[in-house]
Amino acid sequence: MRRPDQQTTTRPTSDPAPGAGTGADATAETPPDQAGEQGHPAGDLTTEAVLAPYLRGQAADFLRSLRLHHEHSSPAESGGHDAAAATRALRRAARRISGSLHTFRAALDPYWADQLRAELAWLSGVLAREHAYANRLTRLVEALHQLSGPALPAARGARAAGEAAASDAQGRAALGVGAARAGALLERRLTLARTRSHSAALQALGSSRFHAVADAVALLASDVPLAPGTTGRTAEALLEPAERAEQRLLAAVAALPPADSEPYNEAQDAAWHQARLLLRLHRYAHEVVLGAAAPALASCGHALDLHRDAVEAAAAAAAAARTPRIAPATAYALGVLHADQRHEVEAARAVFRETWPYATALTAP
Repeated sequence: MRRPDQQTTTRPTSDPAPGAGTGADATAETPPDQAGEQGHPAGDLTTEAVLAPYLRGQAADFLRSLRLHHEHSSPAESGGHDAAAATRALRRAARRISGSLHTFRAALDPYWADQLRAELAWLSGVLAREHAYANRLTRLVEALHQLSGPALPAARGARAAGEAAASDAQGRAALGVGAARAGALLERRLTLARTRSHSAALQALGSSRFHAVADAVALLASDVPLAPGTTGRTAEALLEPAERAEQRLLAAVAALPPADSEPYNEAQDAAWHQARLLLRLHRYAHEVVLGAAAPALASCGHALDLHRDAVEAAAAAAAAARTPRIAPATAYALGVLHADQRHEVEAARAVFRETWPYATALTAP
């Protein structure tokens, strides 16, 4: 926690809080006559006028990304990077539509919102797996290389330093014996998983289920099904669900394990994953209600993404170490790799605590 005076940002305020005139979140400093220009809910705006354009814009981004994905995935195209970028943009739009349907369900047709949200979650999950396996392999191979690399030279004339350097060199030599085999084992396992995920993604994109999702998003780009009685309601009605999403996030962050907790306790990972999901929902609600992203949440969101990546990389190293009949040196290298990734987990948690901007206690009891 860096700034105890900074308050939550979902509800726009016309007057800045005492002592908060120089905060990074400028929403509290916006003059009342400029609130509508910033995308804040104003008295003359309706729920439909705020929520519908956001959903239509995300639906248009979804369809645009889908078209680019089809263009760059054709046999005549060799731009794998462009296809991957289109896939990321497709997932980005799908996540924002799904998150908005979840948060503002009361303002929408509930049956339609629940059905489309479930289908978008399925699609985003299928498309994310190939990218996740590729990044996990790169992360683990690079970490193995750093762990088994050459030791730094010791200072001259220091016997203790020389003995320590010799011990370190011996440990690195022992690690180097199994690092190559560990890297090869991880590459086989994760490349196979990535190939299967790629096949599953291609199968999903060609399925009738996906075409039904694309048709639903195409209809959303032109018509947003609202709940009965929502059309005439003011945009203030969106503040209540947005604030509930914010309070769920604050409660989850306040309940996170303290800073001095054990980094190898994998049972604590679930609480951090939940905070990451709630932070994402809060960010999307912020975009809908205030018309822009929350810059103060970018760093802590990135830290939670790194936390997720380190947790999954550590789990992959542990799973590889349980492979039957592997050499002891290989198992040793995978154990060191697992410990290294768990330390990366703790480092990501520390970055989150440092960058968390809201007035929520993050100190150990």
